[in-house]
Amino acid sequence: MIDPSKFFELLKNHEIEFFTGVPDSLLKNFCAYVEENCLPDKHIISANEGNAIGLAAGYHLATKKIPLVYMQNSGLGNCVNPLTSLTDEEVYSIPMLLLIGWRGEPNVKDEPQHIKQGRITESLLQLLDIDYLVLNENSDSSHVLNSAVAKMKEKHSPVAILVKSGTFSKYELKNKENNFHKLTREETINRIVDLTDFDDAIISTTGKCSRELYEARKSRRQSQRDFLTVGAMGHASSIALGVSLFTSSKKIICLDGDGASIMHMGAMSIIGSVKPINLIHIVLNNGSHESVGGQPTVGKEINFANLAEAFKYSKYYEINTLQELSSLWTELHSYEGPTLVNVNIDSSSRDSLGRPESTALENKVSFMEYLTDDKHH
Repeated sequence: MIDPSKFFELLKNHEIEFFTGVPDSLLKNFCAYVEENCLPDKHIISANEGNAIGLAAGYHLATKKIPLVYMQNSGLGNCVNPLTSLTDEEVYSIPMLLLIGWRGEPNVKDEPQHIKQGRITESLLQLLDIDYLVLNENSDSSHVLNSAVAKMKEKHSPVAILVKSGTFSKYELKNKENNFHKLTREETINRIVDLTDFDDAIISTTGKCSRELYEARKSRRQSQRDFLTVGAMGHASSIALGVSLFTSSKKIICLDGDGASIMHMGAMSIIGSVKPINLIHIVLNNGSHESVGGQPTVGKEINFANLAEAFKYSKYYEINTLQELSSLWTELHSYEGPTLVNVNIDSSSRDSLGRPESTALENKVSFMEYLTDDKHH
């Protein structure tokens, strides 16, 4: 395996010392090392991957140096536009090193949302005319980096390094985000499941949020009737908006994360503009990308009350305890939305947390049947 500290030093030897991106589970050990060994202005966790490409481009324009942008390969979709219309050698010709976690690598078992993306990752980079190298636990990382830097200096455009599973040795954040909140995400989800009834439909965001919701239903022997957004990070609220506009008989509850809501926050402006009266948008705010290693977000720095007003949500609540959630639920549930709820939670989860046993397609079918099933009305 490659020691994150040694890889970091190799990057510094090439004067690559500015880092930005969105954390990924395959890169979490490297990202953790960067987080704890960079000055704040040299490492910025971005809202989304396209944001990171723009930020890195600005860094290069100001310094003439090469930045590093890290991401999961699912994030390539968020940065196709800036990679083709900003950094490409036929446009502004801006070099940067793309460190990409290769989820769904062919012939490697992975979650269903990663399979397609993993299969097309190399083809997508080729289509974008981005040279790439592959890094695994047995790679000569110095040779890989030397080759990548040489290509960047030759073409003056981005070069990617695809990182396979198990490449970096373990490095954990010594000071994981701790917000001193006693409430956990799983406790909150369990209480919401108990407070809701058959006239409520839940759409949950990607990561551990959907996994915990699945287990909450399973532990109660309830039918799996929620839409578990296993991929498409940042888009759960838009899905919920679409459902809410055409399912007037139910309250639509979106369980979102702070990192996910920040990723495509423009969606909230559309929610406030369209004003779906049956939508409750709940942000489970732990101030971290907890599902992929616990790297911090700016979730705790955002004034969600002001945000709700600016985006023209009808009502805003802030919740810190299960008692507050329970006592406010009737009011929250009966109010005409859209309603924004910020729930301050701890950044933690069970090591024994399972994964959905049903397929994404089975989940979609059961959710659609639930929305139209007359016996629930």
